Amino acid sequence: MNTENQSQKPPERVKHDYPGKLIVIEGTDGVGRSTQTELLKNWLAVEGYGVTVTGWKSSVLISNVIEKAKSKNALNTITFSLLYATDLADRLNHIIIPALKAGLMVICDRYHYTAFARDVVRGADPQWVRKLYGFAVEPDLVFYLKMPLDPLLRRIITTRGSLDFYESGRDIGMSTDLYQSFKLYQSQIMFEYEQMMTEFPFVSVAADETPEKIQRCLRQHVSKLLDRETKPEAMLIR
Repeated sequence: MNTENQSQKPPERVKHDYPGKLIVIEGTDGVGRSTQTELLKNWLAVEGYGVTVTGWKSSVLISNVIEKAKSKNALNTITFSLLYATDLADRLNHIIIPALKAGLMVICDRYHYTAFARDVVRGADPQWVRKLYGFAVEPDLVFYLKMPLDPLLRRIITTRGSLDFYESGRDIGMSTDLYQSFKLYQSQIMFEYEQMMTEFPFVSVAADETPEKIQRCLRQHVSKLLDRETKPEAMLIR
C-alpha cells in the first residue's frame, strides 16, 4: 500500500443541497450494519419521516454481473473497482438522488468508503479510487461501526457457521488458512477505516455493545442532524 499517496487528501467535496438527508452506516463484515439499518429505518418511519434504504451491490443493472464474476473468481483489482463503482452510480441516479430530491431520509448500508477500504487492500491506489467515486453525493452523516477482530470472527462463525471467500481475502491470496486469511484481510480493512477517520467526519460507534445501545447512539446523532430535541421516549427501541 502506498501510504504516502494515502496521506494526501483529495479535493474537498461540496455537500448536497437536496431537502432529504443521506445517512451512511459503514463497517467491516459482521458488525451488525443490516440490523442497525433496519432499526433506524423503522424508528424514522414511526417518527413520521419517509425513508429509503439501499445496500451495497444491490443495483438492478449490475449486481448480477458482480455475483457471476465473483463466483468465477474473475475480478482483478481494476475490474473489482469499476464494477462496484458502476453499482453505486446506478443506485445514485435511480434511488438515492431521486429520494433526496423528494425530501426523504436515505439510509445506505455501505457507501463509497467501503470501496476506499476494500479496493486499497486489494492493491488499488487510494487517490485513484477516490477520484473514481468523485461522482458520489457527500453524506450528511456517516456511522462507522467498529469491533475488535477476535469478537468479530467469533460473531461471524456463530451466526453464519462459515467464512465467506471474499470477506476472508482469499481472492488475493493472503493465506492458505481460511481463519488466518480472514484475520489478515479484515485487519487491513480496519486499518483503512482508521485512516479514513482522519479524512472524513465519521461517527465511530462501538459495535460490540448491545444492538439496543448502538441504536440509541445512532438515534441521538440522527436527531441532532434533524435539529430536533432528543426526547428520552424517542430513544426507546421499538
